[in-house]
Amino acid sequence: MSWTDPIDAYCERLGPGFWAEPVNALSNAAFLLAALAAFRLWRKRNRNAARPDRASLVLTGLVAVIGTGSFLFHTFADRWSVLADTIPIALFIYAYFGLALARFGALPPWRAAVATAGFLAASLLLAEPLFAPLVGSSAGYVPALLALFGIGLWLKRRSRAGGEALLAAGTVFLVSLALRTADLPLCDSWPLGTHFGWHILNALVLFLLLRAAIGHQPASERTS
Repeated sequence: MSWTDPIDAYCERLGPGFWAEPVNALSNAAFLLAALAAFRLWRKRNRNAARPDRASLVLTGLVAVIGTGSFLFHTFADRWSVLADTIPIALFIYAYFGLALARFGALPPWRAAVATAGFLAASLLLAEPLFAPLVGSSAGYVPALLALFGIGLWLKRRSRAGGEALLAAGTVFLVSLALRTADLPLCDSWPLGTHFGWHILNALVLFLLLRAAIGHQPASERTS
């Protein structure tokens, strides 16, 4: 196995060239726009903060990294670039899971960390066998979808901040995941594919999540 072995996993790609997936590649600009919009919110919120909200800032930067990594994968389309695509996404999922439990759910940091570790283990062990028969290669993202709805409903029942934002993000992510799953099955009738919609809607999902985190930072970090 070579790190440069080609990967042809999406409808739009018809060959090995760098620009063989132009729409899939360029639609990653949506992540950069989401990161820029979130950064502007963060800067406004933290301009006079006693302690800047570093957690939200790191997550905002990670969204820009997600867009860059996905662009690399949809241009180079090989084994090393798939890691550039998937690792930042995984980091965001598990980091935001822990942040949501601690920031919105008011769990102690150690409990949020234990819950995040459990979520990570369950995702790695159960996602493929449970969800691959239903959604194929999108199975790894189903735990994130369930987490958005699960934590969102939990927060709503406790009348805590963040619940509505997570449920809204989960609703958009559900449509996004459907577009990702439909890419190859619809390829014969829609040669462009639907994966670019996954990028655009996911950028919206990440912006909604960042906006919620930035808008509900800890009291000790708020503007004085």
